[in-house]
Amino acid sequence: MVQEGHELKHLKVDLIRFMMAYKFALEEVNTKFHILQEEFQYMHEYNPIEHIKSRMKSPESILKKVKKKGLELSIPSIQHHIRDIAGIRINCSFTKDIYEICNMLTSQKDITLIEVKDYIKNPKPNGYRSLHLIIQVPIFMSDRVENVYVEIQIRTIAMDFWASLEHKIYYKYNKDVPSKLKEELKEAAEQATLLDQKMEKLHMEMDNIKAKDSIVNEDTLLFPVDIFQAMLKG
Repeated sequence: MVQEGHELKHLKVDLIRFMMAYKFALEEVNTKFHILQEEFQYMHEYNPIEHIKSRMKSPESILKKVKKKGLELSIPSIQHHIRDIAGIRINCSFTKDIYEICNMLTSQKDITLIEVKDYIKNPKPNGYRSLHLIIQVPIFMSDRVENVYVEIQIRTIAMDFWASLEHKIYYKYNKDVPSKLKEELKEAAEQATLLDQKMEKLHMEMDNIKAKDSIVNEDTLLFPVDIFQAMLKG
């Protein structure tokens, strides 16, 4: 009975450590993106990161995936095979921003790039376009260092809107979506891509105009004190 009590206590500690590691990894990567976002806000004229959203799979969702994949029900097995327990989604205005953000993140020394799925260059059959990354980030616990997987999805605002709508439709129909609706969804994805391309072209044209007309209005410049005050307020 005492032995069983010790085993249950160890299991509880292991489970808490397991979930905490992913929580900390999510916070770590979130911080990296927020730093980049604030740097661009104060140091550059344009910020490629429009929105950041993060989530962690619930224990129920993890167990459901373990069962679906036919995996061994153990913490080492889950850690090795399920790599999307912690996830972050980044929304950008333009497609080129997606690759710039990817390069900025993966060039950081403590980030290990594990896997890339480029659904922009190779869209899914339903028209979905996004860049999916699996990275590992070290988490320094009190008595160990754990390298934790985090999934990152980077896509445009237009494609994020499409993906959100598609998810709702598949949920409503319990994944048994009528073929006509699937065709319309694919057409909508193509229209979203055309919109992305059009807006990116307009953005590039605007940059070219600004480059030609590079006269700086000194009255609009922020001095270091002004910038510091703005940061304190922000």
